[in-house]
Amino acid sequence: MTHLSVEMLAADAAEPITTAGHAQLGIAVLAGIAVIVLLITKFKLHAFLALIIGSLVLGAVAGAPLDKTITSFSAGLGTTVAGTGVLIALGAVLGRLLADSGGADQIVDTILAKASRKAMPWAMVLIAGIVGLPIFFEVGIVLLIPVVLLVAKRGNFSLMRIGIPALAGLSVMHGLIPPHPGPLVAIDAVGANLGVTLALGVVVAIPTMIIAGPVFSRYAARWVDLQPPENLVPERTSDDLEKRPGFGITVATVLLPVVMMLAKALVDIVVDNPEHTVQRVFDVVGSPLIALLTAALVAMFTLGRAAGFTRGRIAATVEKSLGPIAGVLLIVGAGGGFKQTLVDAGVGQMILDISKGWNISTLLLAWLIAVTIRLATGSATVATISAAGLVAPLAAEMSTPHAALLVLAIGSGSLFFSHVNDAGFWLVKEYFGMNVGQTLKTWSVMETLISVVGIVCVLLLSLVL
Repeated sequence: MTHLSVEMLAADAAEPITTAGHAQLGIAVLAGIAVIVLLITKFKLHAFLALIIGSLVLGAVAGAPLDKTITSFSAGLGTTVAGTGVLIALGAVLGRLLADSGGADQIVDTILAKASRKAMPWAMVLIAGIVGLPIFFEVGIVLLIPVVLLVAKRGNFSLMRIGIPALAGLSVMHGLIPPHPGPLVAIDAVGANLGVTLALGVVVAIPTMIIAGPVFSRYAARWVDLQPPENLVPERTSDDLEKRPGFGITVATVLLPVVMMLAKALVDIVVDNPEHTVQRVFDVVGSPLIALLTAALVAMFTLGRAAGFTRGRIAATVEKSLGPIAGVLLIVGAGGGFKQTLVDAGVGQMILDISKGWNISTLLLAWLIAVTIRLATGSATVATISAAGLVAPLAAEMSTPHAALLVLAIGSGSLFFSHVNDAGFWLVKEYFGMNVGQTLKTWSVMETLISVVGIVCVLLLSLVL
């Protein structure tokens, strides 16, 4: 289902909203998003609080009773946290064990030792892709920045030639590949199959990372020729460890949940019988909860014990991993509450009605909505969650592959042109010692490339699936 068959969908939907209702709802959506943007950018309010207030404004302008708006928001928050909160926590545990044990540094050092000077940008995107699978974008930056700066300094590379591929790898993983929060929530919202989304996400991610990473870094290095600033080269914590896990076992541990989820998707396709014993077993084994829980438990031995950690230190590492994700969980949950407020106000149905007869790809429409919210709020996660809630009705009669592509279209749109209202923009600017103009010419253009190449790949896949 590549193009909107909205007439068909609308026939089975609820009664269309009146023109006046459409106008009021449109104003309500704009008002809600405007309030969120204003509170985050102008008043520096935390995104969690801004999303709550924005949801209340949306409900009020839409004419919904306040108690109903509060109920919608609370239900959305609860459902989102219940569906993704545990997965985010397990991903954080795996990521912290990977970092503290020196496993991430082992991956980095091994690949760099085998890479020639010409292949270094390609090595960096490969490293970022592997490390970025289980790790949040911000954590990935903290892990990889020392490597980027050291490689650029020792090899006399332009900082952009090495840094852009690393940022591209991390950003693509964050926006497109579960178990990152945005893709997980979008999968749940549109009812997509996680394994299929993961498999197609990898297919989209590879060319996207290559074009936005090693290829674009050639031009970024010409536009902004920076050398690594001396005062920004930090120490690596793993240098203090007496030993660290081997390369092979570290990569195997990182890829374990991915393999388990992909195995479930493959069995679903081959067996295609929900009552079959093999499929039922793999439904459990390949569920995100079991896959990530297994990986986290295995990592305690393959990473923690291999680094010489005692049981007490492993327990402390796990505990330390959960504190920093509180903010992420709250933002994701509040984003889910905002999404549910949009849905319950009838915005999804409004999009169905006003899109009736449009000869536009559903995937392109989802991408444009995510782009708009991303530009307005600066948050890829908020853009993904909100856009998924808005276009969920369009996924009702989609095939399994196309529902997965819808998630990837939304994820691609959520990465479009990071600018001054995005925390990631300032994080990259400060770590690389750039000014605002240089950050716009490198990081912001790279994010836009990821978004555009991503949707192009998604649309091309939709022609053959």
